[in-house]
Amino acid sequence: MRGKKPELLLPASNLEVLKTAVRYGADAVYIGGEMFGLRAKAHNFNREDMEEGIAFAHEKGVKVYVTVNIVAHNKDMAGVEEYLKELKEIKPDALIISDPGIFMLARKRVPEIEIHISTQANNCNYQTYRFWHDLGAVRVVSARELSLEEIKEIRDNIPDELQIETFVHGAMCISYSGRCLLSNYFTGRDANQGACTHPCRWKYYVMEEQRPGEYLPVVEDERGTYIFNSKDLCMIEHIPELIDAGIDSFKIEGRMKTALYVATVARIYRKAIDDYYKNPESYYDNISYYKEEIAKCTYRQFTTGFFFGKPDHETQIYDSNTYVKEYTYLGIIEEITSASYAVLTQRNKFSVGDNVELMLPDGSAQMLLVRELRNEKDEKVESAPHPKQKIKVLLEAVDGQTVQMETGYLLRKKEEES
Repeated sequence: MRGKKPELLLPASNLEVLKTAVRYGADAVYIGGEMFGLRAKAHNFNREDMEEGIAFAHEKGVKVYVTVNIVAHNKDMAGVEEYLKELKEIKPDALIISDPGIFMLARKRVPEIEIHISTQANNCNYQTYRFWHDLGAVRVVSARELSLEEIKEIRDNIPDELQIETFVHGAMCISYSGRCLLSNYFTGRDANQGACTHPCRWKYYVMEEQRPGEYLPVVEDERGTYIFNSKDLCMIEHIPELIDAGIDSFKIEGRMKTALYVATVARIYRKAIDDYYKNPESYYDNISYYKEEIAKCTYRQFTTGFFFGKPDHETQIYDSNTYVKEYTYLGIIEEITSASYAVLTQRNKFSVGDNVELMLPDGSAQMLLVRELRNEKDEKVESAPHPKQKIKVLLEAVDGQTVQMETGYLLRKKEEES
């Protein structure tokens, strides 16, 4: 077993999700500001939320990294410089950068903040890692196209202090390390400027030049035509191989995902990593449990990506471009009243009499019965049908045990089978 336990790095689209990631087991969280990150459609963080999020994380011993990873044009540079001045005052633990121009500007303007090189820089070999290290980078994010053997070779040929960060879970991109031109071509929204519209998930047809208006489906087999639609990466059952390759940080994709997704993935990878370091046999015994639990958030079926060789047709989904969804996100407990009501901002409909699950950070869940609901006027209601409605919930454990709820814990409900 190589060295120290790897960092578990979670994404956050907003302050609420950052706090969820911290509570459910992240060692570090990566976020984007309102500009110069590659998730322009995410809610992202204004300065006030970024300062509060960093303070909350640091209080819990968790680091925060900020993305400044666009491929910059001339018109961007003045704004980037101003943004770096702002980040100098906010003091995140590191900046995630791909553009050499932004890198040099950051080294000049904020030399005290670590720089991590984004996967967008296409980091495929140990000479590239050495290049960035010589310029002052502390960490390099590996290209998604690398196998574990290639990562292991990189580890053996770079300085010990240079860290390797690698995506181990989440959506896969059609293009080389995410550098895609399709979105810009079809919609004018540049994926390399943070505005990807995910055209790789669309359904495509071919039109022959001499037969305008006659659309022929792009068919690989009888299952359908979603030729770019990759399964999601999941390496939960390969933690030992990732550690053996010398990866320092396990990165989860998903800066546009919900708090339910982040909590689900965070707590299961946290448990799997901790189990392996505590007792490898316990880890192997629990693999079925990890896989079952990780499937309780939205996903597009699973693949191991490039880690064990180049993907083939089996890594694509041909019959659908939608996610599998087994659980509905109900909300985060914001307060517990003196009368033991849980106060939350409701995200999806639920009703009195429903069985719901309280997600605990240790990877388990407590089954609860919704005994009573009250609206903002403190009136009893039978259901909470309106998203973002403030609601008070009286919960009872179905097994008669004490309800284990705390502020910050999530409630979810299993989808009814159709």
